[in-house]
Amino acid sequence: MNLSGESTGPLAAYYKLPLNRVLVFHDDMGLPCGVLRLRHNGGHGGHNGLKSVMNNFRGNREFARLRIGIGRPPGQMDPKAFLLQKFNAIARERIDTALQEGVEVLKLLLSKGLTESARHFNTIQKYKHIRLQNMPA
Repeated sequence: MNLSGESTGPLAAYYKLPLNRVLVFHDDMGLPCGVLRLRHNGGHGGHNGLKSVMNNFRGNREFARLRIGIGRPPGQMDPKAFLLQKFNAIARERIDTALQEGVEVLKLLLSKGLTESARHFNTIQKYKHIRLQNMPA
């Protein structure tokens, strides 16, 4: 995953995809488990996979991202260990639901475009975020 740009960069180049037609779907410890966010562009935020993608897009950040929250490591747990462990039953259920919501946002994205889709979808996810932020995962 940390080297995902080594495949996405050449793939986008092979199909001559402009970056505004690329959507990168990735995990995000900054969001509660199961919450999604659709963004137009941005930095890598320390995410090694996104760093790799940006490096292989020659530093260009102008591609959309669909972020899926996995929550923060509990207590003093090492973030790397947290990322590599299996999800517990509650987290797995939230992730599965979020993946289905991700399919729906892709349909919306194709019919309404990125700006309108992000506005609509992120509003729904904001309220989900508020509900889930204090619930254990």
